[in-house]
Amino acid sequence: MPRQIYVNLPVADLKKAVNFYTAIGAKQNLQFSDDTAACMVISDTIFIMLLTRDKLSMFTDKSLADTRTHVQMWMTLTADSRAEVDATVEAALKAGGKGDVNAPDEFDFMYGRSFEDVDGHMWGINYLDMSKVPQQT
Repeated sequence: MPRQIYVNLPVADLKKAVNFYTAIGAKQNLQFSDDTAACMVISDTIFIMLLTRDKLSMFTDKSLADTRTHVQMWMTLTADSRAEVDATVEAALKAGGKGDVNAPDEFDFMYGRSFEDVDGHMWGINYLDMSKVPQQT
């Protein structure tokens, strides 16, 4: 079985966060969701655990970052096309996020854009044309 990754994100409003991630293409796994957490499936190996700030605080003694003013981490997903990159950012905007929080990446081999979710978590979405990736020397 391939390794899976679960990204745990603190959220202010669980329902709003679930709606946002659903709008950008994630599916909710109700088996691992309740009033304090929601498991959002990105792929067979990538999952986002949306946890209320109180719930996530139960697992750490550290204070949680305010992602509206501080970068906690920057996560990046791949897309199958430039059109999918654009569609994902547009969906993020329509769902209440912010689009193009940084300048788009535009190279011969890569096209990428960025967005923030409704809680300020930063995401990138990139299309890579592997046939044009520079060869290592």
